[in-house]
Amino acid sequence: MIQLETVGHVVRIAMSTRWSRAFGYSVSAYLTRGVLIDTGFPDVRADLTALLERVKPSGVILTHHHEDHAGNLDSVVRKKLPLSASPLTLAALQPAERAGMYRRIVWGTMQSLRQVSPVFEHDTMTLIHTPGHSADHHVVWDADRETLFAADLFLGVKVRVARPGEDPRALARSLRAAAALQPRTMFDAHRGLVENPVSALNAKADWLDGMVAAIDSKIAAGQSDAAITREVLGKEDYVGYFSGGDLSKRNFVRAVRATIGSGG
Repeated sequence: MIQLETVGHVVRIAMSTRWSRAFGYSVSAYLTRGVLIDTGFPDVRADLTALLERVKPSGVILTHHHEDHAGNLDSVVRKKLPLSASPLTLAALQPAERAGMYRRIVWGTMQSLRQVSPVFEHDTMTLIHTPGHSADHHVVWDADRETLFAADLFLGVKVRVARPGEDPRALARSLRAAAALQPRTMFDAHRGLVENPVSALNAKADWLDGMVAAIDSKIAAGQSDAAITREVLGKEDYVGYFSGGDLSKRNFVRAVRATIGSGG
């Protein structure tokens, strides 16, 4: 299911299915200046393809390789729409990441990228590397309109879970870099329009720095990941169990331990 919401110069394309809604998940792509930002997830392919036929975007910008953002890239390629994506993202899609069972239930199964669309460049919108959520994560910055399309950079201030490969230290740095752009408007891939974006970005960076410091101190004291998780982040919630530990508080602690010495 796709729902369209116009917010100023931006059309939010909110996507969900019965299965994704059952677990509290949806994701949004955005249409602005005739350009599509992200492609949604595989299980809304038919709806997204129909929308592309109607709106006929001049190009597509891809923020990162996860299946809820790049899941319909094959449809974009088949339509020969010009594409802007980082080399890191394109490399991660050849072949596509093997997602866990819970992700396939929520989002569907993504196809590997077998060919590349023509390269797309836009005069006013640029991809900015903001690693942390993933190594290839980028935001889209429309400098003329002071609008940030943040993809999964923000998500919320106190996000206590992580997937394998996330880097909370890098994420805090990326949040501060995005805040330094001084966006007047920010759209999040899962929350939609975010009020007071500079304050929100800095608040999350501050919270992350505090959590990392607390975890670092317990690592230095020789505590186990399980003990640190209980003391700092609390008991696992249903997401941790449903995902088989893939998206979990324990992974947040593991990510902090794995990135000790990676810079501040």
